[in-house]
Amino acid sequence: MTEKNTDSLLQNIDNPSQMKSLSIAELTQLADELREFIIQSVSQSGGHLSSGLGTVELTVALHHVFNTPDDRIVWDVGHQSYPHKILTERRDQMSTIRTKGGLSGFPRREESAYDTFGVGHSSTSIGAALGMAIAAKHQNIDRRAVAVIGDGALTAGMAFEALNHAGDLDANLLVILNDNDMSISPNVGGMSNYLAKILSGKMYSSMRESSKKVLGKMPSVWELARRAEEHMKGMVIPGTLFEELGFNYIGPIDGHDVDTLVKTLSNLRKLSGPQFLHIVTKKGKGYTPAEENPIAYHGVNKFDPEMGIIKKTTKSANGPTYTQVFGSWLCDMAKADDKLVAITPAMREGSGLVEFSEQFPERYFDVGIAEQHAVTVAAGMACDGLKPVVAIYSTFLQRAYDQLIHDVALQNLPVLFAIDRAGVVGPDGATHAGSFDISYLRCIPNMTIMAPSDENECRQMLNTGFQLNSPATVRYPRGSGPNVEINPELDTLPIGKGKVCRRGQSTAILSFGSVLAEGREAAEKLNATLVNMRFIKPLDEDLLLNIASEHDVIITLEDNAVMGGAGSAVNEYLLKQQCQNRVLNLGLPDIFMEHASREQLLDDAGLSTSGILRAIEDFLDTEELAKHATLA
Repeated sequence: MTEKNTDSLLQNIDNPSQMKSLSIAELTQLADELREFIIQSVSQSGGHLSSGLGTVELTVALHHVFNTPDDRIVWDVGHQSYPHKILTERRDQMSTIRTKGGLSGFPRREESAYDTFGVGHSSTSIGAALGMAIAAKHQNIDRRAVAVIGDGALTAGMAFEALNHAGDLDANLLVILNDNDMSISPNVGGMSNYLAKILSGKMYSSMRESSKKVLGKMPSVWELARRAEEHMKGMVIPGTLFEELGFNYIGPIDGHDVDTLVKTLSNLRKLSGPQFLHIVTKKGKGYTPAEENPIAYHGVNKFDPEMGIIKKTTKSANGPTYTQVFGSWLCDMAKADDKLVAITPAMREGSGLVEFSEQFPERYFDVGIAEQHAVTVAAGMACDGLKPVVAIYSTFLQRAYDQLIHDVALQNLPVLFAIDRAGVVGPDGATHAGSFDISYLRCIPNMTIMAPSDENECRQMLNTGFQLNSPATVRYPRGSGPNVEINPELDTLPIGKGKVCRRGQSTAILSFGSVLAEGREAAEKLNATLVNMRFIKPLDEDLLLNIASEHDVIITLEDNAVMGGAGSAVNEYLLKQQCQNRVLNLGLPDIFMEHASREQLLDDAGLSTSGILRAIEDFLDTEELAKHATLA
C-alpha cells in the first residue's frame, strides 16, 4: 500500500466505498485530481486518453451513488474506463497498462470484481447489463445494472435490439448515453439540468404512475394525457424514441457537473424498470490539446503533457505501414476506376481512409459502428455495378460473418475486403486480435484469400482482388513491413500461385503472410527450402505437390490460429494426395493471447526466428537433424 497523502483525496481512495461520505465539493475535487492523474499516467505509459477524460465526473458520480461492485456497471467498448480502473483498486498499477503482464486496456472480469463484463468490441453494454438485470430479478436480488454507452456505439444495430428488448421488460436497468457530439451542446445548461432533476425525482415519478392507474380506466382520456405529456417533454427533450421503446427518458444533462450527476443518479437509482439518462460530455475534457483534437488523442504513445503529441517529420526507417500502403493504393485505384467505392464501419483513421475520404468524398461511406450493415450495403452496391472495397479490422469482420456468407459469398459478388490488424495486434489484447480470419474465411465457398509478406506484395494483392469478379480478401498485419520498394503500377498476381524464395534440402518451410521474414532466417540456418505461399485459397496445389515430392519434412508458418488455418489447408491437400511427409503446423496457439507487444506475442507463440528453430529442432528426429548441420 502506498503512503497516504493528506492533501490528496485521490491518493486516499483505495476503493469506491471510501467515496460514499464525500461531499459534492470533495467529489468535484476528486474529479479534478483524477483527470490530472490520467493525463500524467497515460503520458508515461501510452494508451487511451480522450475518452477517459470525458467520463471523469460520470465515473466519480457512479461509484459515489451506486454500491459497486454489487451494483453492476458495464462500460461500452472500454476506452473510457481508465477513471474506473483508477478508482477501483488499480491506481498504482496504471503504469503497467497494455504491457505484458500488466493491466488490460479494457474492462476485464479476470482483472477485477468491479469489471462486471469484459469488453473491447462496441455496443454490447446494454444487452449485457439487461442480462444482469434479468438475473437479479430472477434471483430476487435488490441490485441495479447500469450500461454506459457512447453516441458512436449507439449506431450499432445490437444496441437497439437490446433497447427494444429492455423496454418490454420491467427489469431494473439504467442506460446512460454518454453523448460527446458537440452539436448538442446548446441543450446543456441550467434549464435542462433542472428539468432532469424534476423528471427523475420521486414526486414526478409517483404522479406519472398514479395518473396511469387512474386514467388507464378511461382510455380516451389517458391517451390524451399521455400525448400531452409527450409533447410537453418533446419540446425540450429529444427522447421520444427512447420513450417509445419503453424507457423513462431523462436529460440531456451536463456530464461534467458533479452535483447534477449525483442528484440525478440518486433519484434514478430509486426508480424501478428501464431508465434512460442522456448526458452530454466533451471528449478530452480538461486537457486542451485533447479537447481540440480528440481523434489524435484517442490512443496515444508516450508524450510530454506540456508539449502534447509532436508529429514526426522524419520518415520512418521501417517504411510505410500496411495501412498506409492500402490507403495509397485505394486512392490510386479510385483514379483508375470510377466504380470503386470504399466502405468503413467507423474506422476511417484506423483503416487508412482519411486521404480517400478527402479526395473522393462522394465515393466514401462511413456507416458507423455497424459491421453487418457495412457488408450488406457493399453487397447491394456490387449487385448494381459498383466495385466496393470494405476496409475493416479482422476482429470486427467477425461481427458480420453471416452477411459475409449469406449476402456476399452465396451470391458470388465482387466485394474486396481489406482486412487490417490480421494476426496478433499487441497492446490492445485478445479482444482486438485478428487470430481467426483465415480459419473462418477458408471454409466459405467462392472466397479468395491472400496474405502479403511485404508492402509491394500487399499492393499487388489488392490489385488482384479488386480485378476479380468474386469475393476476395487481403489480410495484413498492424504496423510496418520489411520496407520493400513499392511498384506504383497496378499490376496483379497469378491467382493461387506461390513463390519459391530459396532452395534447400530435406525440409521445406511454407510461409503464409507476414511471418516470411522470420521463416527466411530459420530457413537459412537450417538450409531449408523456403516458399512464400501468398494464397491461402486457392492453394498452389502444383507447387505444394512438387515440394512434397522433394522434401521429407514440411513446416507451415502463419500468423493465425493453427486450428483450421492455412496449415490445415496444407494438411488436407497432402492427405488427399496420400503424401507421406511429416508435417508441423506453426501458428497461434489455441488460447486467447494476452496483451503485449507484437514481437513479444510472436515470440510467445513460437513464431519468432528462435521459436521456429526450437520447434523444428524438437520435431525432427536425430537422423533428420544430422541433415541440417548448420542448425544453430
